[in-house]
Parts: sequence; structure tokens; C-alpha cells
Amino acid sequence: MAIIDEQTQFDVDELAASVVGIAADIGKHDSGMHQHEKGQLLYAPQGCMSFALDNSICILPPTKAVWIPPYTQHQAMMTNVVAYRSVYFDCSVFECPSNITMIEVNALLKALIDKMALWAWDKPENEQLKTTALFWEEFYEAKCHSFQLPMPSDRRLKRFRQQVMQEFFLVPPLTTLAHSVGASTKTVTRLFKAETGMSYQDWRQQWRLLKAIELLSREMQVSDVANWLEFSSDSAFIAFFKYQTGKTPLSFIKSRTVPLK
Repeated sequence: MAIIDEQTQFDVDELAASVVGIAADIGKHDSGMHQHEKGQLLYAPQGCMSFALDNSICILPPTKAVWIPPYTQHQAMMTNVVAYRSVYFDCSVFECPSNITMIEVNALLKALIDKMALWAWDKPENEQLKTTALFWEEFYEAKCHSFQLPMPSDRRLKRFRQQVMQEFFLVPPLTTLAHSVGASTKTVTRLFKAETGMSYQDWRQQWRLLKAIELLSREMQVSDVANWLEFSSDSAFIAFFKYQTGKTPLSFIKSRTVPLK
């Protein structure tokens, strides 16, 4: 069995196979913070998924896949229907990446992921060799991306970190955040610089980009995204998005999905 639903009880580490795949269409879902003994490739050919690590948040838009190494704490969150594919690898058998890696998924890589995600869990391993070898060849040749944002760890920002993970939370301007945590704008800026490598203003801009990608992937109109993220105008949002990604929001929307067979 490889196709699961929200009621399926599934623990990949109870399965002895060196490659385990699952496929599902999932609506609203929160996996909770967890880890696996196996490494995990996570891919959503339709919809958009966000996930959290110990010290960062990430957005996984369509056409991208992310590699999560063994024993990495993570939490996957889906707020709309997502065509979900996940393939787990025993890294004592395969030469797996040791770091979180996000890659572009081309048509061949998508076909390989789909095939492995639908394998029976007891599929003989000698029948998997050619496909898995081709998968890893394509994986290491794929273009890498980064839709990952580091999170501050200071105790004064604990509530802020929790709020950032909420679906409709809008990250506030610097003065508003400073007031809510009872600190000066200078202190907040210093904390963000020390703990994330960015000033708060730069961090907020990166958050706005990730949120824009999430909302566009959920088929929200460009003008609505610009308004929700409090840009001064649609044109200001379009210029910001193109500067950050090299694409206009409309170009991104047109290329955001790989058609399902």
C-alpha cells in the first residue's frame, strides 16, 4: 500500500524497506514536530506546503521538492488540498545529502518521484535499483533553491515565533513588534541580526516573499496578495516579487504547477 489518507496510521521507521513511498491528497493537515530514522524527499505537485524546522520556516511551492535528512526535526503544514508525495530512503544504503536541500523538479524527476511514491511497500529491492539510481542522478543534477527563513531564538520572541506559523498572521512593522515584546527597535534589530543574520526589515521582506509564494500557489489574485501583504500598490508588489525571483507574479502562477497525469 502506498496511497494513504488522513486516517491512515503510518510510521515509516516500522518498515524495513530501504525505499518507502507514499501518495495522498490532503486538505488541512498539521503533522506536528517529528523526525524519522530515514531521510525524506517531500514534494507537492499541486498546492503549497509550509514546514518548520528547529530554527527556520520554509515554503514548498509546486515544482519544488525538499530533502530532509534523517533525524531532522520538522513539522509539515497544509492549509489547502495538496497532492502530496513523499519518498523515504534508508541512508545506510544510499548516499544521501546531509543538509536540507530544495530542488527544482523537472518532468523526469517528477515521473520518478510519482513512480516511487506509488510503489508497494514490499516491492522487491532488486526491482527498485534502476529507478532509484536514476532518481539520485537527477536529484544531484537538479537546480537548488532556498525558500527557507531562519527564526530568532531569543525567549522574548517566543510568542512571535508561534504567531508566524499561523495561517493568517501578518508579520508587523518593526515598531509594532518592538512594542509587543517590550523592547526597543534597536534591541529587536540587534536580536534579529545576531540570530538570523538579517536585520528585522530584511527578514520581514523575506517573509513577505515566502508568504506571497504561498498565497499565489493557492490561486489568490495578484491584487489580493499585494493588498494582504500591505504593499502600497499592485505595481510595488510586482516590482518586489520580480526583483526577488526574476519572475512577475503572473509568470510565477503560470509556471507553478507540473500537470498531474
